[in-house]
Amino acid sequence: MPAEWTERIYRWRVRTGTLSALLVLFLARPTWSSLAWGGAVAVLGLLIRAWAAGHLKKEKELAISGPYRYTRNPLYLGNLFIGLGVGLAANSGWVAGLLVLYFLVFYPTIIKRERDRLARLFPNTYPGYRALVPLVFPRPTKHSAAGNSGFRGALFKQNKEYRAEAGAAALWLLFAAKILLFP
Repeated sequence: MPAEWTERIYRWRVRTGTLSALLVLFLARPTWSSLAWGGAVAVLGLLIRAWAAGHLKKEKELAISGPYRYTRNPLYLGNLFIGLGVGLAANSGWVAGLLVLYFLVFYPTIIKRERDRLARLFPNTYPGYRALVPLVFPRPTKHSAAGNSGFRGALFKQNKEYRAEAGAAALWLLFAAKILLFP
């Protein structure tokens, strides 16, 4: 894909995400049961993202501890679970299709840009890490990271991960309101 198209796709990811969220709300046909099942899956995604955010020192150090020992992109893995949870909660094939389309269109570009950025920022450590740790889907064995650090709440706050939890809570409240207002 030409670099110009890649850049255009990358720039449109947030705007398209906002429009997609509105479409999700419109197309959703949630039930209390679908909210519960979808919520359980989404919470798993939020926990993965929170775990990752507590190990991430953006632009300063290559994250290789915590979930980064199993996957190079735990935040995206968390997003995948959140998206699956939203699809289940929405109880709509249209929403599921929209979410799959969004992930297929935007995530390859997002992941490629991040891979290239990390290779530039950490030329001595990223290539070896990349060779040992899978892209998104973790393998059962972890990469043994030297200098492994534990989860740090300060990093979680610094990375503003609480916004993902707040966004998910708001979406679930809107789904619940839709059930109550449009039975």
